[in-house]
Amino acid sequence: MLLKKYPKEVQQILSKYPPEGKRSAVMPLLFLAQREEGYVNKAAMQDIAKILDITETDVASIVRFYTLYHDKKAGKYHMQVCTDLPCALRGAEEFLDALCDNLGIEVGETTSDRFLTLEAVTCLAACDKAPMFQTQGPDGIKYHENMNVDKTMGLISVLKKSVT
Repeated sequence: MLLKKYPKEVQQILSKYPPEGKRSAVMPLLFLAQREEGYVNKAAMQDIAKILDITETDVASIVRFYTLYHDKKAGKYHMQVCTDLPCALRGAEEFLDALCDNLGIEVGETTSDRFLTLEAVTCLAACDKAPMFQTQGPDGIKYHENMNVDKTMGLISVLKKSVT
């Protein structure tokens, strides 16, 4: 399916790696598979495994390890709030709790309008600027630092206006 849907892109990605190292193309192929729907479905994982001569388990383990890949359909935007210890010391957990209250969802859930999925992650490399989060959506990946709930809800409103 992936090879049929994006033959040029798949070949372009594979051309960057020697045949004996083609398994290294797994991450760019995952981004390609995720591009349209916002997640990598089981069929795409199977296709990538076949293309690269690796197991589906190998592909799935990469999807589940990295926070930039998703294996479930979610909101148009993924908001990933860093909650590791340095960020927690700067109020990240309280920020996340208040954000959940404002959005009416729990961590890991998607808003009823399917616009936003809220996740807790560890280490987005901006500990001194917490609370902080990254958004992944149609406009790419963006980092938002030194945030509070009011600024975040304002950002969500702006994002909603920009995609409708």
